[in-house]
Amino acid sequence: MVRPRPILVALAALLVVGVAALGLERFPPPEFETDYVRPTTTAPNPPQGVWEYVDAGVLAVTLVLATVLVLRTRNRKLIFTLMLFCLAYFGFFRDGCVCPIGAIQNVTLTAFDPGYAIPLAVLIFFALPLVFTLFFGRVFCGAVCPLGAIQDAVLIHPVRVPRWLESGLRLIAYLYLGAGVLFAAMGAMFIICRYDPFVGFFRLSGNWEILVFGGCLLLIGMFVGRPYCRFLCPYGVILRQLSRLSRWRVTITPTDCIQCRLCEDACPFGAIRKPTEPWPDKEYKVARRRLAFLLVLLPVLIGAGGWGGYELRQWLALVHPEVRLAQRIYLEENALVEGTTDASDAFRALGRSSDELYAAATQLRDRFGLGGTLLGAFVGCVIGGKLLTLSVKRRRADYEPDPASCLACGRCYAYCPKEHERLKRGREGLIRH
Repeated sequence: MVRPRPILVALAALLVVGVAALGLERFPPPEFETDYVRPTTTAPNPPQGVWEYVDAGVLAVTLVLATVLVLRTRNRKLIFTLMLFCLAYFGFFRDGCVCPIGAIQNVTLTAFDPGYAIPLAVLIFFALPLVFTLFFGRVFCGAVCPLGAIQDAVLIHPVRVPRWLESGLRLIAYLYLGAGVLFAAMGAMFIICRYDPFVGFFRLSGNWEILVFGGCLLLIGMFVGRPYCRFLCPYGVILRQLSRLSRWRVTITPTDCIQCRLCEDACPFGAIRKPTEPWPDKEYKVARRRLAFLLVLLPVLIGAGGWGGYELRQWLALVHPEVRLAQRIYLEENALVEGTTDASDAFRALGRSSDELYAAATQLRDRFGLGGTLLGAFVGCVIGGKLLTLSVKRRRADYEPDPASCLACGRCYAYCPKEHERLKRGREGLIRH
């Protein structure tokens, strides 16, 4: 069994590294002596000063409250109330920033760029939910995350998603995580923040394409519970794996399961697993052969994915602005396009040579070749691992929440007859005393 101690040690080491970089602006902006006017940013500045510590404190307190409400109080109404508070505070009041999901990129850039200093608040927002998940399951998803809350608030008529379809759609989140890490490591862009579907709603402004995307997700979320959390969220991918290791997490019934299936019907996320029956001998032999085949297939998928990622290096490299600029300059110098762009004009104004730019772009393409290979191998490994997971049948005697998929929303508690008996005994005990 994998123990959480090594993961805690890694998070602690990351925190120590981050403490050394408390400054948000290590290098102050230049003092222009001309009439230059600094443009107004369209996105809010990251929290600075006392607010970053207030936000971190609110995050810690709400995580503790969420843990108590999910695992001890077991009250869906209180969990929902806390969820609405976090939506109002972290979402609409703090404009959705900082959020642990986007912090993945800050942590990645810190690891690959020695000149980048991650703010301490961002590091806390990244690490705290991981630590709580490691011990208590996905309480952050259930009651604290504003992106999950805004989806949960619009869920009115959930429909069940077939498990095979859900497993397939979840691969998008792994690909999104890999792409977010790759582009952040290359210094190309923060793709997770750029395509955050709900931040425009929190700030009541934003790019209309992203607003439409977020609106479509909320529309789908009226019938499919939390589609972004289940199929797209890159941070959820990490939380899923840590939740498998958590020592304390959601248990549906406080005593014994009477297998009434009410909890399964109550869960809008398809996270309740049925009891399993022993395999017939004939089916068991077929499953063993299938498992052996998939184990042989796994390295093939990894290799094929790595090869595909390498072949895509040219396209992946175009995400980097330096590569796009080199391509534009080449087209202009060879009269393959007409006119210039602001970027190419600025490049020429700086006096930098084209050869220097081309050399830098070539170096970046080579790095994207390695990065694309790793990304493709990661995707191949995920696909192979998913096939292996689906081919293995685990023994379950009762209805249980899946440790990775359960979002700790607390809906199943109110549907469990044994939970009602527990509450009734509690009320009777209070009356007698």
